[in-house]
This record gives sequence, structure tokens and C-alpha cells, in this order.
Amino acid sequence: MKKVTGIGGIFFKSQNPKAMNEWYCKNLGLPTSDYGTTFEWRDAEDSSKKGSTSWCAFPEDTQYFKPSHKSFMINYRVENLFTLLEELKKEGVTIVDEVAEYDYGKFVHILDPEGNIIELWEPVDETEGESEA
Repeated sequence: MKKVTGIGGIFFKSQNPKAMNEWYCKNLGLPTSDYGTTFEWRDAEDSSKKGSTSWCAFPEDTQYFKPSHKSFMINYRVENLFTLLEELKKEGVTIVDEVAEYDYGKFVHILDPEGNIIELWEPVDETEGESEA
């Protein structure tokens, strides 16, 4: 079973997310909005499948990364989230919350051995001609 299929996003805390977005836009050319930016790409094995990777600065006081005290969170794209969760539970991995389902995919948060929060995301099918994401 394929587990992680790529990086879905990189999220980090910032003292001033708006200023951070503006700096990255001005100096590195990222087309930022209030939610950071999204890099779109095509799957190397099947070019009909589209994907995306998000980059986002969160306010320094965000609670979204809890229970981790780290200033970052990585989102990994996965296949078969529910099957993967069953395997992780058997291995004793800390599952932080319940699976949340949205029109763009399923999400759940886990902790690695050092307490880093990890977001697992099973995106909806992102094939050509479908605009579900």
C-alpha cells in the first residue's frame, strides 16, 4: 500500500503573516493571498492527475498546530487515509483528532515521536476536466 504520495503543504507561524506574504511576493515572486499560495502541478506517473502544494504563514498565536508547540506543520498527501489510520493505530502512533471531510479531501492530524504535528490529507481525485479541488 502506498502511504505518503507527496507534500500537500508547508505551514508555519509568523509574527505578521500579512507582511510575510508581502515579502515573499515582492522578493521571491510568490503569488500570495491571505491564505499564502498554492503551487499546482501534474502527477509524474499520470499527467492527467493534477495536484497542489500549499504554503501558508499562520498567526503566531494559532491553535491549529496544537498539541504541538512547534512553529511549523507539514501536510502530507496520502492515499487511503482510513486504511493508513488503522495501520498507524496498530503501531501506536498518536492520532490527535477525528477525520474531517471537506469537498477537497479528508484530513487528520498525528504526532511524530518528537511531538511534531503532522497533517495527513487524502485529496479528492484531481484528474483533468474535474474541478473538485
